[in-house]
Amino acid sequence: MRHRKKGRKLSRKKEHRKSLLINLTKDLIKHGKVDTTLAKAKEAQRYAERVINIAKREDSTSSRRQAFRLLQDKEAVKLLFDEVAARYKERDGGYTRVVKLPPRRGDGAEMARLMLV
Repeated sequence: MRHRKKGRKLSRKKEHRKSLLINLTKDLIKHGKVDTTLAKAKEAQRYAERVINIAKREDSTSSRRQAFRLLQDKEAVKLLFDEVAARYKERDGGYTRVVKLPPRRGDGAEMARLMLV
């Protein structure tokens, strides 16, 4: 039987997990960095890399619609195509970086900062 890597479940149902990743990616594009738990940061990194690759392809209506389908925010799509994709035009991958932070005080969860390179 074949098994396909689907990523982390993050203790959430599919719809909640998808909206979490969308929101983390939107914040990353708008602010350039986002602080979250390590597992969420690693999973959002995969999602963000995919969205940036779509924006880099070409600035067509089809690409913008695909990016909007993944981000669901017109402002984020505009920033993605105008600034982020232009910044990484010559780069083949590795647009984001995950940096570990000290544990969260309340529950000791591993924290990380996801940022654009």
